Amino acid sequence: MKAALLAWNHTLAQQLGPDGVTANVVVPGYVAGTEFFGGAPSGDELARRRDQTLIGRVGDPDDIAAAVAFLASPEAGYITGEFLNSNGGALCGR
Repeated sequence: MKAALLAWNHTLAQQLGPDGVTANVVVPGYVAGTEFFGGAPSGDELARRRDQTLIGRVGDPDDIAAAVAFLASPEAGYITGEFLNSNGGALCGR
C-alpha cells in the first residue's frame, strides 16, 4: 500500500508540477485522541507509544494539522513528491 501511495504521489507531482501544484503526503505517527489505532490505549500502551518517540510525547491533531498547513503554504512551494513523517521521531523497532 505504501509503495502504491509513493508511486501515486510521484505521478501527481510530475503531472501537476508544470501547473505550479505540489503533491505531498503527510505520514502521521500515533496521535492521541484519535481512534485510528482502535479505542483509547491503556496507560501502559500510551507510555510505550510515547517512549518510541525521540521527543518524549505522543502527537496531537494540531501537530498533524500544522504539517498539512505548512505543505499547503507558499513557503513549501518548492517541496513536491515527498512524504513528511510527522511522528515525533518514532522509529520502527525502537
